[in-house]
Amino acid sequence: MTVHLEVAEGIGTIRLDRPPMNALDIAVQDRLRELAEEATRRDDVRAVILYGGEKVFAAGADIKEMQAMDHTAMVVRSRALQDSFTAVARIPKPVVAAVTGYALGGGCELALCADYRIAADNAKLGQPEILLGLIPGAGGTQRLPRLIGPSKAKDLIFTGRMVTADEALSIGLVDRIVPAAEVYEHARAWAAKLVQGPALALRAAKESVDAGLETDIDTGLAIERNWFSGLFATEDRERGMRSFVEEGPGKAKFL
Repeated sequence: MTVHLEVAEGIGTIRLDRPPMNALDIAVQDRLRELAEEATRRDDVRAVILYGGEKVFAAGADIKEMQAMDHTAMVVRSRALQDSFTAVARIPKPVVAAVTGYALGGGCELALCADYRIAADNAKLGQPEILLGLIPGAGGTQRLPRLIGPSKAKDLIFTGRMVTADEALSIGLVDRIVPAAEVYEHARAWAAKLVQGPALALRAAKESVDAGLETDIDTGLAIERNWFSGLFATEDRERGMRSFVEEGPGKAKFL
């Protein structure tokens, strides 16, 4: 398989495994969707890491495969491409991207589907589709400006240039830079802190933020209000408040 889901201690690692550059061909795209849906369903997966290995996250689409496709073929395929990445973005659990080496084109767009991005100090990210006479097609024109703002996103999309880890951090494209050999370790530590948290409240927080960003403030507040009040029906809420009253803050143990 070109993509694997490895589960240990509540953390599911979706690992790209298509050497040498983890090119995102149709088989990889379809497998990403399958594994994102599996991670969503599985109760033993409480948080997810997106990882391409020690050398490269994903250098982009399989250009040779795309070159052979005409307009009709891409009209059919483009929806499936977006659906694969959307399945990752909609995993209702915390998702962190562990970015090593290149994260370009579809690789950058995959990292954008995570809730948090930890990059190696040698990472390079970008949306170079314009250099092929194209635009990003797996969510880059939508998720990138929502993350870093429209003008910075347009700069990257219009020019196709790559940014270093330092610049990516400065514009908000990644959230932390660590030594290259420690990227997965740091991603796992981030995920491990959340594995012990209240699963439904984490889901509520993620869906409230994500859905709220897509709508007006009043609708967003209604989404938040419904989730907030709904959590009062959960055992985790009872457990968390009881622990706070009896033991003080930060000591609750959730199932």
